[in-house]
Amino acid sequence: MKLGVVVLAAGQGTRMRSRQPKVLHQLAGRPLLAYVLDAAQAAGADRLCVVYGHGGEAVPEAMAGVTCTWVLQAERLGTGHALLQAMEAMADMDRVLVLYGDVPRIEASTLRQLIASAARTALGILTVVVEHPDGYGRIVRDHDGQVRRIVEHQEASEAERAIREINTGILVADRARLDAWLARLDNDNAQGEYYLTDVVALAVAEGFPVATTQAATMAEVSGVNDRVQLAGLERQVQRNHAERLMRAGVTLYDPARFDLRGDLTVGQDVTIDINCLFEGQVELGDGVSIGPHCCLKNCRIGAHTRIFAHSVIEDAQVGAEARIGPFARLRPQTQLADRVRIGNFVEIKKSEIGAGSKVNHLSYIGDTRIGTGVNVGAGTITCNYDGVHKHCTEIGDGAFIGSNTALVAPVTVGAGATIGAGSVIHRPAPPDRLTLTRAPQTTIDHWRPPAKKPPPG
Repeated sequence: MKLGVVVLAAGQGTRMRSRQPKVLHQLAGRPLLAYVLDAAQAAGADRLCVVYGHGGEAVPEAMAGVTCTWVLQAERLGTGHALLQAMEAMADMDRVLVLYGDVPRIEASTLRQLIASAARTALGILTVVVEHPDGYGRIVRDHDGQVRRIVEHQEASEAERAIREINTGILVADRARLDAWLARLDNDNAQGEYYLTDVVALAVAEGFPVATTQAATMAEVSGVNDRVQLAGLERQVQRNHAERLMRAGVTLYDPARFDLRGDLTVGQDVTIDINCLFEGQVELGDGVSIGPHCCLKNCRIGAHTRIFAHSVIEDAQVGAEARIGPFARLRPQTQLADRVRIGNFVEIKKSEIGAGSKVNHLSYIGDTRIGTGVNVGAGTITCNYDGVHKHCTEIGDGAFIGSNTALVAPVTVGAGATIGAGSVIHRPAPPDRLTLTRAPQTTIDHWRPPAKKPPPG
């Protein structure tokens, strides 16, 4: 049995009050649509088709890495009309599963249960039982428990409104029967739209039993309609991430103040303080400690390294037993060896720093290779950009760079060299020697500071 999956993602999402298509709004660092496509593939889709509309080509362009068929719904005339646009792409499928691009929490396991439950009939629908069903379509069953129809809240009787089982909109159907039912839909309603839910009544009229599967929670099948709902969903997802990490042995000082927008791999005895953000692919070794208010993106941190408050690390690698921050920034292509010290208000860019070296205070190091056991004093900068090109600085093992030094690249500082404080070095500094530059110090006799004039009157 070939399974085709159609994801309806053409809606404007007016309550989001955004020019961006709703399905591209971010949840934990990924578009809403990405979660639905992942679930579809994990459920066993042989073919994926996404129906898009609002925002034009923005949706397929944003999801360019996904293998699927994109179908434009030029006129948005309801869910039934949207699905009809995709049926040509499903022509050689046996079954069609319909999902929604703004329902990102749907689980592949639930979809597999739905597919299995409907294996011997032409239609299966996903329902959920909720405490407060107001506003949702009710599942009306007969005395034998068979689904007879779906009634919308505004059209339901008092008895029907008491029903707590509601329709999620997610369904699986025999492809040939679905084709026939879609052809029979009409738009004789207040909105003038073709509703996909009407296929339930058509299936019942033809004598097909409607199989049902119930989702475990409302959260799994809830759509995102506005930014308030999106924010609530974000906190649910982040709480799930936090609980998973804590069960894996991570100490989170406050799980409510933790954000993961990617994948975080952790060793044993990792501790993470409040308000830390992890993006992309991040790996933390055993015993790593992350201080409060840190941002880490696409980086690997070695065992027993400590990262102090307000530090930012992006596309960088840090060795074991290093010390970073507070208020440090490691920019892309930075590689720090074991036991490196990067202190407060230090920025490192596209540089390699050898084992045991220190850049402790208020310095900028860019396009630089620093050897082992080097000490870089406060206020040191590598002048790596001449306005057109970037140039490299080389600092040998065991060198000592005095405070407030400017190293004008390209330049080399030899192993064991000492650079005097306040120097501007633009030629090679030989190894094991003191190199410095000094302007003559001048004292001006009889100088007086300017006096303020008294205010008039």
